[in-house]
Amino acid sequence: MPNDLAALLLRQHSTAWKLASYHLDGLRLEECLWRPSTKGLHVAISDDGCWRGEWPEHEGYELGPPSMAWLLWHMVLWWSMVVDHSFGEAALDRDSVDCPSDPDRVGALLRALHEEWTGHVSRLSEDELRTSQRTRWPFTDRPFGDVVGWVNVELTKNAAEIGYARFLYATRSSS
Repeated sequence: MPNDLAALLLRQHSTAWKLASYHLDGLRLEECLWRPSTKGLHVAISDDGCWRGEWPEHEGYELGPPSMAWLLWHMVLWWSMVVDHSFGEAALDRDSVDCPSDPDRVGALLRALHEEWTGHVSRLSEDELRTSQRTRWPFTDRPFGDVVGWVNVELTKNAAEIGYARFLYATRSSS
């Protein structure tokens, strides 16, 4: 019997990934480091050449819009965490996730995370998606299908944010 729940979630994920891929394609470092406002979450480059994102104390609008670099760092963070906590050792934390400071390398890392994630999810049974056995991050005690749905929403949200920032960057005033 086919796993209709996994198929549905993977179709949603495929749509979200197509949107993300569209906005990641051709992304340049200048765009990533551009700040759409005088305020907003951004990254610092660590001694090992990785982006480290600022971590907000809250999510209020007064923080300002994040840079594309921060959004990319954030995508690498949450996707690495959810893969590790769902299918790995659950050893990663925010400070142990590395995000390269080069858009092409970030894109390659996100593609690898996408492939790993979809490979794992495609092998799950309907029962595994309905139990909370793998649900360890970003929440617990919920069916694992909720985590898969959350990944789809988070990916769609981040892709839309990057796309919007790219539109702003492309039409910014040169003065």
